[in-house]
Amino acid sequence: KMRREFSANVSHELKTPITSISGYAEMMMTGMVKRDDVPKLSEKIYNESQRLIALIDDIIRLSRLDEGSVGNHAAEVNLLAASRRVADRLEHKAESFRVCVTVSGEDVMILGDEQLVDEMIANLCDNAIKYNRPGGRVCIWVGRRGGAPYLTVSDDGIGIEPEHMERIFERFYRIDKSRSRETGGTGLGLSIVKHSAAWHKATVKAESTPGKGTRISVIFDGKGGE
Repeated sequence: KMRREFSANVSHELKTPITSISGYAEMMMTGMVKRDDVPKLSEKIYNESQRLIALIDDIIRLSRLDEGSVGNHAAEVNLLAASRRVADRLEHKAESFRVCVTVSGEDVMILGDEQLVDEMIANLCDNAIKYNRPGGRVCIWVGRRGGAPYLTVSDDGIGIEPEHMERIFERFYRIDKSRSRETGGTGLGLSIVKHSAAWHKATVKAESTPGKGTRISVIFDGKGGE
């Protein structure tokens, strides 16, 4: 049943950008568009194609996580260094949303897969940036609590209503579909976080206050990937 539901969701999610691209292209091909409007439609086609590429990449990544065909190279990973790499990579995006990203804490080593860790942090930060407010902040903190490696991504953005909290890690679940579409979200980011954390034998905890922000923590056992 879950596989059927996933296939149905994938079909729907793929059809939306493809339909848009086809419609815009047909308008240009049949001469229904004024010459001055061509650049605007071309930009829309480009944006929809980028959304489609991101969606396909996330579907492939999630399928491989399901199959266990990723994350086969366990090695020491520095969570603080990984967080700084991600923050640097997302700097331009954060600036475009007028959001500041900071990294703090201490060097904490885990046994894990560096690519999976980077993607996990990137998905958490990407959400925190997109669902923030102009002038908002995203704070990544790395440390230990109770002896366990701990990574937290918090923001002071729009927050999440309590009735949505139990479902935010579900595939294709979106709280605000229109905002997700505007920001290019695929609806799979937090599901990838959950699966990547599970591979590392880590747990994910989400806390949020509507209008004040969200904090998502990943708690490792120190032996992830073994």
